[in-house]
Amino acid sequence: MTQREFVTICEVGPRDGLQIAKTRMTTDAKVAWIAAIAAAGVPEIEIGSFVPARVIPQMADTQEVTERVAGIPNVVIQTLTPNLRGAQNAYHAGAAKISIPVSVSEGHSRANLNRSVDEQIAEVARVVAWLREQDHYLKVVAGCSTAFGCSIDGVVSTEAVVRVAVGLAEAGVDQLMLADTVGYGHPAQVRTLVRAVRNEVGDRLTGLHLHDTCGLAMANALAGVEEGLRMFDSCIAGLGGCPYAPGASGNIVTEDLVFMLESMGFATGIDIEKLFVARELLHAGLPAEPMQGQLRKAGIPRTFRLAA
Repeated sequence: MTQREFVTICEVGPRDGLQIAKTRMTTDAKVAWIAAIAAAGVPEIEIGSFVPARVIPQMADTQEVTERVAGIPNVVIQTLTPNLRGAQNAYHAGAAKISIPVSVSEGHSRANLNRSVDEQIAEVARVVAWLREQDHYLKVVAGCSTAFGCSIDGVVSTEAVVRVAVGLAEAGVDQLMLADTVGYGHPAQVRTLVRAVRNEVGDRLTGLHLHDTCGLAMANALAGVEEGLRMFDSCIAGLGGCPYAPGASGNIVTEDLVFMLESMGFATGIDIEKLFVARELLHAGLPAEPMQGQLRKAGIPRTFRLAA
């Protein structure tokens, strides 16, 4: 029997999916939802962001949530931390991995973080240096936000993306993700950017963070897979979007992405039926939010079989 190649899915729903929701999910509901996601076999979950509650009130309980879910077995608990203070809070709360957003476009960087691009790269270097001084090291993944275009600045050049990626590699991050923050990307652009960035930073480029604003997220994921990427952020029911990126819509749908990958013969370790259970908990916690996803509407096809 040939062993199937593994693709890592990081469920970002508890962070990206909730940060622009019109209502707040209770802490208990979040913890139960995260536990259900883990029970479905999702290997990594971004469970919140360490940002001021006045900025994103939906993330006000991230410390408590992190402390309560940090002990769940067989899952990497990740939090978004935009600065050193956030990284320190994540470390002490028990996170196993942190993600740091770094915009490629200056307009989004100022709107989202109130820093220039170069200032944020320098902040990432500070975070990495601090973590290396601690008793144990948390892996750092940096997302190159607005890599495929920006609703504030417009076109983002390949050269700009490469420059930021190289700066982050020099800052010492463990992994790099290319983020289509506003969902403007297309498959040919995915191929161009992946090849250009990989040519400079090698295997440190691991994956994509995709939004479905223009309906191309699945096509872009397929292009990424064909270019050799094996890590993707996604969100159950396709919720999400950046509050500082006008026009951005939801993330690529976890259920649909897992179905595509498993149908193609890749292993994700994720049970789709159990994902549906987690989806129902999300709907119960946020009943007013629209749930996206083709697979849930259609049902799992009778022809679906896991590859041997």
